[in-house]
Amino acid sequence: MLFIFICKTFRSRENPQNMSFKERVFHALLFEAIALFLLTLIAVFITGNDVAKMSGLAIMLSLLAMVWNFIFNIIFDKLYGPDRTKRTLWIRIQHGLGFEFGMLVFSFPIMMWMLQLDFLSVLLLDIGAMVFFLLYAIAFNWIYDLSRAQIVNNRARITR
Repeated sequence: MLFIFICKTFRSRENPQNMSFKERVFHALLFEAIALFLLTLIAVFITGNDVAKMSGLAIMLSLLAMVWNFIFNIIFDKLYGPDRTKRTLWIRIQHGLGFEFGMLVFSFPIMMWMLQLDFLSVLLLDIGAMVFFLLYAIAFNWIYDLSRAQIVNNRARITR
């Protein structure tokens, strides 16, 4: 219900296929909230570190990812157009790989500093996180795009 309200409230007035600034913020926050929960649980299990330490790292990486997500998606939409429902699996894979490569570059020094681990250990953790987020990003964005399109289309039919 909240998702429907958000899509109705935040959709672009000029072209319903375009995401407004507010919706992009909502999209990034929803993506990160779900990922933060999942990644913290997985990281605690894998590393054996306490929840507080891994939550702190996850929050820091989440903030980094929100900023990168916002910037990256604007660039990607300019390159591939605003109609996100027409994106093929291959384009979605390119989207996921491009985003995750950027995150790998930005997150690596943060992980080394916070976890005080050697290069190889952080590399393996970062690659594991990248694989998780690659799969998660493809699934999340595809579900979001299809749900959003259905809500926008239903709203357009009702208002005609």
